[in-house]
Amino acid sequence: MQCGAINRAVSQLVFMKLSIFTRAAALAALAIVGAPALAEEAQTETLAAAVVAVPSGSVLMADKLVVRKSTRRLYAMREGRILREFKVALGLRPSGHKEREGDFRTPEGSYKLIRRNPRSDFFLSMEISYPNSTDLAHAQRLGVRPGGAIMLHGWPNTPRKTADYYKSADWTDGCIAVSNSDMVEIWLMTPIETPIEILP
Repeated sequence: MQCGAINRAVSQLVFMKLSIFTRAAALAALAIVGAPALAEEAQTETLAAAVVAVPSGSVLMADKLVVRKSTRRLYAMREGRILREFKVALGLRPSGHKEREGDFRTPEGSYKLIRRNPRSDFFLSMEISYPNSTDLAHAQRLGVRPGGAIMLHGWPNTPRKTADYYKSADWTDGCIAVSNSDMVEIWLMTPIETPIEILP
Protein backbone atom coordinates (compact mmCIF):
# COMPACT_ATOMS: atom_id res chain seq x y z
CA MET A 1 0.00 0.00 0.00
CA GLN A 2 1.40 3.39 -0.95
CA CYS A 3 1.63 6.35 1.44
CA GLY A 4 -1.32 8.15 -0.16
CA ALA A 5 -3.58 5.14 0.21
CA ILE A 6 -2.56 4.75 3.84
CA ASN A 7 -3.29 8.43 4.51
CA ARG A 8 -6.69 8.27 2.81
CA ALA A 9 -7.70 5.17 4.76
CA VAL A 10 -6.58 6.66 8.04
CA SER A 11 -8.24 10.00 7.26
CA GLN A 12 -11.58 8.21 6.93
CA LEU A 13 -11.06 6.47 10.26
CA VAL A 14 -9.97 9.69 11.93
CA PHE A 15 -13.11 11.42 10.72
CA MET A 16 -15.28 8.65 12.14
CA LYS A 17 -13.60 9.11 15.52
CA LEU A 18 -13.62 12.90 15.43
CA SER A 19 -17.19 13.11 14.19
CA ILE A 20 -18.37 11.83 17.56
CA PHE A 21 -17.05 15.05 19.08
CA THR A 22 -16.31 17.74 16.50
CA ARG A 23 -17.78 16.78 13.12
CA ALA A 24 -18.01 20.33 11.79
CA ALA A 25 -14.47 21.28 12.80
CA ALA A 26 -13.01 18.09 11.34
CA LEU A 27 -14.73 18.38 7.96
CA ALA A 28 -12.56 21.20 6.64
CA ALA A 29 -9.28 19.62 7.77
CA LEU A 30 -10.08 16.21 6.35
CA ALA A 31 -11.26 17.74 3.08
CA ILE A 32 -7.78 19.22 2.76
CA VAL A 33 -6.26 15.80 3.45
CA GLY A 34 -8.18 14.39 0.49
CA ALA A 35 -7.11 17.13 -1.89
CA PRO A 36 -5.04 15.56 -4.72
CA ALA A 37 -2.91 18.70 -5.08
CA LEU A 38 -1.40 18.30 -1.62
CA ALA A 39 1.88 16.45 -1.25
CA GLU A 40 1.78 13.26 0.84
CA GLU A 41 3.67 14.84 3.76
CA ALA A 42 1.27 17.78 3.78
CA GLN A 43 -1.67 15.37 3.85
CA THR A 44 -0.18 13.55 6.84
CA GLU A 45 0.53 16.83 8.66
CA THR A 46 -3.04 18.05 8.08
CA LEU A 47 -4.44 14.74 9.26
CA ALA A 48 -2.37 14.97 12.44
CA ALA A 49 -3.55 18.55 12.92
CA ALA A 50 -7.18 17.39 12.75
CA VAL A 51 -6.51 14.94 15.57
CA VAL A 52 -4.65 17.49 17.69
CA ALA A 53 -7.56 19.94 17.34
CA VAL A 54 -9.98 17.72 19.25
CA PRO A 55 -10.83 19.43 22.56
CA SER A 56 -9.43 17.80 25.69
CA GLY A 57 -12.11 16.10 27.76
CA SER A 58 -14.07 15.01 24.67
CA VAL A 59 -12.91 11.41 25.10
CA LEU A 60 -12.90 9.02 28.05
CA MET A 61 -9.32 9.44 29.23
CA ALA A 62 -6.94 6.71 30.30
CA ASP A 63 -5.06 7.16 33.57
CA LYS A 64 -2.35 4.61 32.71
CA LEU A 65 -0.90 2.65 29.79
CA VAL A 66 0.45 -0.87 30.21
CA VAL A 67 2.61 -2.53 27.55
CA ARG A 68 3.22 -6.27 27.71
CA LYS A 69 6.12 -6.95 25.37
CA SER A 70 5.74 -10.73 25.29
CA THR A 71 2.25 -10.51 23.81
CA ARG A 72 2.87 -7.30 21.79
CA ARG A 73 -0.09 -5.59 23.45
CA LEU A 74 -0.73 -2.11 24.87
CA TYR A 75 -3.61 -1.57 27.27
CA ALA A 76 -5.23 1.80 27.94
CA MET A 77 -6.40 1.64 31.55
CA ARG A 78 -8.70 3.67 33.76
CA GLU A 79 -9.09 2.93 37.47
CA GLY A 80 -7.66 -0.55 36.94
CA ARG A 81 -10.05 -1.36 34.10
CA ILE A 82 -9.01 -1.94 30.47
CA LEU A 83 -10.57 0.65 28.18
CA ARG A 84 -8.84 -0.39 24.95
CA GLU A 85 -6.30 -2.95 23.75
CA PHE A 86 -3.84 -2.30 20.90
CA LYS A 87 -1.29 -4.40 19.01
CA VAL A 88 2.24 -3.00 19.13
CA ALA A 89 5.57 -3.43 17.37
CA LEU A 90 8.80 -3.20 19.36
CA GLY A 91 12.50 -2.68 18.72
CA LEU A 92 14.39 -4.91 16.32
CA ARG A 93 15.78 -6.79 19.35
CA PRO A 94 12.62 -6.97 21.44
CA SER A 95 13.77 -9.31 24.23
CA GLY A 96 15.27 -7.81 27.36
CA HIS A 97 15.49 -4.34 28.83
CA LYS A 98 17.20 -1.52 26.97
CA GLU A 99 20.67 -1.02 28.44
CA ARG A 100 22.58 1.18 26.03
CA GLU A 101 22.34 3.45 23.05
CA GLY A 102 21.94 1.58 19.78
CA ASP A 103 20.96 -1.83 21.21
CA PHE A 104 17.56 -1.72 19.39
CA ARG A 105 15.75 -2.84 22.55
CA THR A 106 12.53 -1.46 24.00
CA PRO A 107 12.84 -0.42 27.66
CA GLU A 108 11.11 -2.18 30.54
CA GLY A 109 10.01 -0.33 33.65
CA SER A 110 7.86 2.53 34.93
CA TYR A 111 7.83 5.73 32.88
CA LYS A 112 5.59 8.62 31.83
CA LEU A 113 4.52 10.21 28.56
CA ILE A 114 6.37 13.52 28.73
CA ARG A 115 6.04 15.19 25.31
CA ARG A 116 3.70 15.13 22.33
CA ASN A 117 4.88 15.79 18.78
CA PRO A 118 2.31 15.97 15.95
CA ARG A 119 5.03 16.78 13.38
CA SER A 120 7.56 13.99 13.86
CA ASP A 121 8.82 11.59 11.18
CA PHE A 122 6.09 9.20 12.33
CA PHE A 123 2.34 9.67 12.50
CA LEU A 124 1.96 11.42 15.87
CA SER A 125 4.50 10.62 18.56
CA MET A 126 4.69 10.81 22.33
CA GLU A 127 8.00 10.68 24.14
CA ILE A 128 8.48 8.18 26.97
CA SER A 129 10.58 9.27 29.95
CA TYR A 130 13.39 6.77 29.34
CA PRO A 131 16.02 6.84 30.77
CA ASN A 132 14.80 7.17 34.35
CA SER A 133 17.11 7.33 37.36
CA THR A 134 17.42 3.54 37.53
CA ASP A 135 18.35 3.35 33.85
CA LEU A 136 20.94 6.11 34.23
CA ALA A 137 22.55 4.39 37.20
CA HIS A 138 22.65 1.06 35.39
CA ALA A 139 24.25 2.58 32.29
CA GLN A 140 26.82 4.33 34.46
CA ARG A 141 27.76 1.02 36.08
CA LEU A 142 28.22 -0.50 32.62
CA GLY A 143 30.18 2.49 31.39
CA VAL A 144 27.81 3.06 28.45
CA ARG A 145 25.39 5.73 27.24
CA PRO A 146 21.77 4.75 28.02
CA GLY A 147 20.29 6.15 24.80
CA GLY A 148 17.01 8.01 24.66
CA ALA A 149 14.29 9.42 22.41
CA ILE A 150 12.08 6.40 23.06
CA MET A 151 8.67 7.19 21.63
CA LEU A 152 5.18 5.79 21.27
CA HIS A 153 4.21 6.49 17.66
CA GLY A 154 2.40 5.41 14.50
CA TRP A 155 3.84 4.34 11.16
CA PRO A 156 6.44 6.37 9.27
CA ASN A 157 4.98 9.33 7.40
CA THR A 158 6.99 8.14 4.40
CA PRO A 159 6.76 4.33 4.53
CA ARG A 160 9.69 2.38 3.08
CA LYS A 161 8.13 -1.04 3.66
CA THR A 162 4.77 -2.61 2.91
CA ALA A 163 1.78 -2.27 5.20
CA ASP A 164 2.04 -6.00 5.97
CA TYR A 165 5.59 -5.49 7.26
CA TYR A 166 4.57 -2.72 9.67
CA LYS A 167 1.61 -4.82 10.84
CA SER A 168 3.56 -8.00 11.55
CA ALA A 169 7.22 -7.22 12.32
CA ASP A 170 9.14 -5.63 15.18
CA TRP A 171 10.66 -2.77 13.21
CA THR A 172 11.58 0.19 15.46
CA ASP A 173 14.93 1.27 16.91
CA GLY A 174 13.51 0.65 20.39
CA CYS A 175 10.29 2.64 20.29
CA ILE A 176 6.75 1.31 20.65
CA ALA A 177 4.77 1.55 17.42
CA VAL A 178 1.08 1.09 16.67
CA SER A 179 -1.02 1.52 13.55
CA ASN A 180 -1.95 5.08 12.64
CA SER A 181 -5.61 4.49 13.45
CA ASP A 182 -4.70 3.14 16.89
CA MET A 183 -2.36 6.09 17.43
CA VAL A 184 -5.33 8.41 16.92
CA GLU A 185 -7.15 6.75 19.81
CA ILE A 186 -4.11 6.67 22.09
CA TRP A 187 -3.33 10.34 21.36
CA LEU A 188 -6.89 11.36 22.27
CA MET A 189 -6.99 9.23 25.43
CA THR A 190 -3.64 10.07 27.04
CA PRO A 191 -2.53 13.50 28.26
CA ILE A 192 1.02 14.47 29.16
CA GLU A 193 2.29 12.79 32.36
CA THR A 194 0.21 9.66 31.80
CA PRO A 195 2.12 6.76 33.41
CA ILE A 196 3.24 3.95 31.10
CA GLU A 197 4.34 0.59 32.54
CA ILE A 198 6.39 -1.54 30.11
CA LEU A 199 6.49 -5.20 31.15
CA PRO A 200 8.55 -8.09 29.71
